[in-house]
Amino acid sequence: MTMTPTTKKTTSRKKPAVKRVKLPPNPFIHEIFELVSEQRTKAKRVEILKEYRDDSVTAVLIWNFDQRVQSAIPDGQVPYEPNDVPVGTDHTSLRREWKTLYHFIVGGNPTLSGLRRESMFIQLLEGLHPKEAEIICLVKDKNLKSEYPKITLDIVKEAYPDIVWEVNRGS
Repeated sequence: MTMTPTTKKTTSRKKPAVKRVKLPPNPFIHEIFELVSEQRTKAKRVEILKEYRDDSVTAVLIWNFDQRVQSAIPDGQVPYEPNDVPVGTDHTSLRREWKTLYHFIVGGNPTLSGLRRESMFIQLLEGLHPKEAEIICLVKDKNLKSEYPKITLDIVKEAYPDIVWEVNRGS
């Protein structure tokens, strides 16, 4: 009787591939950023940013990453009440409100008093979807990376090569 060596089949434990979710038309910015953050490769992150490019997305990313854009709103926590009504009822989105963001950066609307600017900012936050409001609060302090660490300047530069960036060397 001849014995044949048994071969043991080895299986490598690969992590399951990230399932690509198709976002609805006109998604919230937080939905885009969450989808980007779920991706494992830089190429996929860049691809999603390109696919869902919108003026509102680029405005938020420019405010966060470009050193020329400085907030006219004080750093730190903003005293506002998040809009906690059910999704789809009484929220607005950054996709709709992004054109008002110039009021909140230095030089954007110099005729506004600090008090008026801050009250407008709070009104904006209270009308936005809570996650959209959180993004704006992070961006005003140039701190998007604390919530979305996979959205980096390098990825944004690759996705949007037409944007000219002013960044500090240490950033």
